[in-house]
Amino acid sequence: MGRAFVYVILGGGVAAGYAALEFARRGGYSRGELCIISEEAVAPYERPALSKGYLLPEGAARLPGFHTCVGSGDELLTTKWYKEQGIELVLGTRVISADVRRKTLLTGTGETISYKTLIIATGARALKLQEFGIKGSDASNICYLRNIDDADKLVNVMKSCPGGNAVVIGGGYIGMECAAALVTNKIRVTMVFPEKHCMGRLFTVKIAEYYENYYTSKGVTFVKGTVLTSFEKDTSGKVTAVILKDGRHLPADMVVVGIGIRANTSLFEGQLVMSMENGGIKVNGQLQTSDSSVYAVGDVAAFPIKLFDGDIRRLEHVDSARRTARHAVASILEPSKTRDIDYLPFFYSRVFTLSWQFYGDNVGEVVHFGDFTGSNPRFGAYWVNKGRIAGAYLEGGSRDEYEAISVAVRRKAKVTNMAELERQGLSFAIQESQKEVPDSGLAVVGKPTYAWYATAGVVAAVSIAAISYWYGKKRRRW
Repeated sequence: MGRAFVYVILGGGVAAGYAALEFARRGGYSRGELCIISEEAVAPYERPALSKGYLLPEGAARLPGFHTCVGSGDELLTTKWYKEQGIELVLGTRVISADVRRKTLLTGTGETISYKTLIIATGARALKLQEFGIKGSDASNICYLRNIDDADKLVNVMKSCPGGNAVVIGGGYIGMECAAALVTNKIRVTMVFPEKHCMGRLFTVKIAEYYENYYTSKGVTFVKGTVLTSFEKDTSGKVTAVILKDGRHLPADMVVVGIGIRANTSLFEGQLVMSMENGGIKVNGQLQTSDSSVYAVGDVAAFPIKLFDGDIRRLEHVDSARRTARHAVASILEPSKTRDIDYLPFFYSRVFTLSWQFYGDNVGEVVHFGDFTGSNPRFGAYWVNKGRIAGAYLEGGSRDEYEAISVAVRRKAKVTNMAELERQGLSFAIQESQKEVPDSGLAVVGKPTYAWYATAGVVAAVSIAAISYWYGKKRRRW
């Protein structure tokens, strides 16, 4: 028993949806030649919505309003769209083994699916407390957030303890965004993480201090430099307190865990070349793996960054998932016309009334600028490496200002005086962006795409009023 396709996209996350749209627009297949295999029971959707609009106490986002590709202001790809495009959705299906040499995938139901070209878009999974030896971490009021089932559970648990206490384990993206959502749902929040400050992989001490003070003003308590060791539970098995390594007991009606993710590479280990230092599947500038018929995109792909002199990176962000997916399809359908991907690493987040963006790499000497004290924050930082801008961060910027810092990073703007850079601040990037420079000949695949804003498709699921409630102001079209 089996089916055969020309193209198979393995995984049903953001990258799968954007790859499907690119296939449809380029017309590189016939009806029935392309399929998406996904463990989830729904068509690909914009995952960032799960930690934002989905958790709103009023007017919350729900499918079909945030299927891909509305997060970049593009089409809403419902199951009807896939049917009209002749793309087969194989949903609720787990692939348990892959044979790259034979070009086959075996599903949990015993079906064999063969392909000529495979795009691995398996993404990543949330790390679980059990993996760190924490006993009792299967309690019903312990939540993770990676897929829509996780989000539904989190919403239900929040509703079960209005005005209660939540302990958030982890100070990264998920921890910070979930903490904001919990506060918005009128739940008291304590954040616990081992690092010295939040967002330790990106933020400087000065930047982190601003956000921690802001969160504190919203009622969030930070417990830093320690980890949880166990839980106290009631007779029903629910967590009632989190016990920390330093001996403290934190009352808890619910626990949210955001301690990182791990790329889903297990199906292909021993068959494809892996990037051991990055934990992903190693690909070239065409997103092609060590097997010429297999490509990898999104969180699972470790690919060369031209801006970093070809250094291999695996990037855990929605923009990378969108862009690598599109590029892989272009490479498959028009290899002679597709240059190596030239991706500018990009990260962003929006919580409460705050909004920041980061471009490049946070290496080198840091120069901060702007107002870190005002009620309407507008501040940032440059990372200067070997006399050139390697990375740039900005909170509270406009569309043009964010574009300016991205240009300064992409051009590796030269810095001759650090004190002068600090004095100029944002104006340095603006002036750099206004300079005329000759075409470098590098392949630039569009601008970063910004997830979850009010496109026509999104309005169907969540009103502008609800977006305003979450962010404090209507988000701009980008």
